[in-house]
Amino acid sequence: MQQLSLLAGADPTRTLDAVFVNAPLRDYGLRPRTNDYTLPVLGMAYIATYAQQAGFNVGVLDAEAHGMGVDEAAGHVNAARPRWAAMNLLAPTYEMSARIAEHLDPDIALMVGGHHAKAMPDRILADPRMANVRALVLGEGELRVAALLEDEQRRRELPGVMWRDRLLGTLAAGIPSGKPNPQLLGPDINALPYVNRAFLPQDPYQAAPTETDRRLAVSRGTRLLKTAARVGHVEANIVGSRGCPYNCTFCGAAVSANPDLTIRVRSPENIIGELDELHAVHGVTAFRFVDDLFLGVGRVIEEQMAAFTRDRIGERYVWDATGRINVLNRLSDRDLDRLVQNGLREVALGIESGSDRILQAMDKRIDAEMTERVARRLVQHGIGVKGYFILGFPGESLEDIEATVGHIRNLWDIADSNPGDIRASVFEFRPYPGTPIWTTLTDAGHKPDALLAYGDVDLTSDGADESMRQRDEFNFSVGIQFGDVPLATIRSTLATLTREQHQRNQTSKGAVA
Repeated sequence: MQQLSLLAGADPTRTLDAVFVNAPLRDYGLRPRTNDYTLPVLGMAYIATYAQQAGFNVGVLDAEAHGMGVDEAAGHVNAARPRWAAMNLLAPTYEMSARIAEHLDPDIALMVGGHHAKAMPDRILADPRMANVRALVLGEGELRVAALLEDEQRRRELPGVMWRDRLLGTLAAGIPSGKPNPQLLGPDINALPYVNRAFLPQDPYQAAPTETDRRLAVSRGTRLLKTAARVGHVEANIVGSRGCPYNCTFCGAAVSANPDLTIRVRSPENIIGELDELHAVHGVTAFRFVDDLFLGVGRVIEEQMAAFTRDRIGERYVWDATGRINVLNRLSDRDLDRLVQNGLREVALGIESGSDRILQAMDKRIDAEMTERVARRLVQHGIGVKGYFILGFPGESLEDIEATVGHIRNLWDIADSNPGDIRASVFEFRPYPGTPIWTTLTDAGHKPDALLAYGDVDLTSDGADESMRQRDEFNFSVGIQFGDVPLATIRSTLATLTREQHQRNQTSKGAVA
């Protein structure tokens, strides 16, 4: 029973049908993690929730959230003795997943899915460490995973399911009799149950007050915001849509990498229902939409905001969302005012670079001037901005990197004279299979084995630098210089910007009344 305590959402009194394993970003048995921040595995929790409602006893082992090593994670799965273990394969954590799979009891059947499984199914099924994979699920898995849990032999009739024939050593795939049900590949997201948060050990969570909360308390002055500036919010992550219509060359969600994916948006009523349920059950007052479309398509913004206004969401909650710069650039001041009134706290933007040449190579459909204009308008309305940036993109020169550094500092200067804050989160470029840039790199002669050699990079100065500790788990690399700038320069620039952002985070810009 002690082993089951880490299996979130499982019923310890029943035999386990499946354990869903989220592999760690690195082997924490070799170098322990330095912070307690982790991203919730919402996709895995959706599948687990659907399986649970179908009557199966399932649990989630979030080895990343618990800071587990490979041996420890495999040991917990073996001790739990489920019929199935299921893994979401991502390129940076594939080695961790494969090493866990290698140490699982051979009586435990294995199913895998995720971006990496979709991009390289043949390679995964040929990996001897994955010899016990009985089903590789391409794309969204809710309905097909439940069908596999009911009867493994159903894989023969399920579209988008692959495995390796143990006797012949050949690949096999499900062949539906008749026309396949499209819901199997892309379920109606309005018909799916709300995520059972019991599967997410760190979501909802109590967040400490942030600079954005303090600024909002001053600029908007509501009771909710003044309270949050003192004690923080209970926060939860949420998905409002699936799919992305854009084709950023480095992104696994690029439309060219997912031609089979139907783009769908949840209805406003369905979303608001989940917000209210999370508030009623867990006391959540702040939400983070982590999908690409919530503020990424004009018609979606219009539809959702009309409903938020009707339900007076802004009087009860605040929320953050990802957004597209080119879409936000087309919004009027009246549109931005409505976002504020409806509770928008912060927008996460894929700014990526301050070099127009690199932005064009990334197919971002923006330029640095547009980014600066949009960011200025957002913070003038009191909306915070979190900008993501990439250093070391293929073909990047020192001049391009200097343009990005200057761009970030310009954005900080803009924030300093406006109600909204701007935060910068900077990463080293790493290639992902299935993306447009992956094809460009392999066509240029880069070997897949080298491009897949992800390793963690310790930028914490032997644990002495607080700013590096806060994002240590996300510092990983394939160790290849793709542009003109040496990796040492890229990493020192990344560390410098991260330290400067950390110093800004420590400085409060406004008193709370």
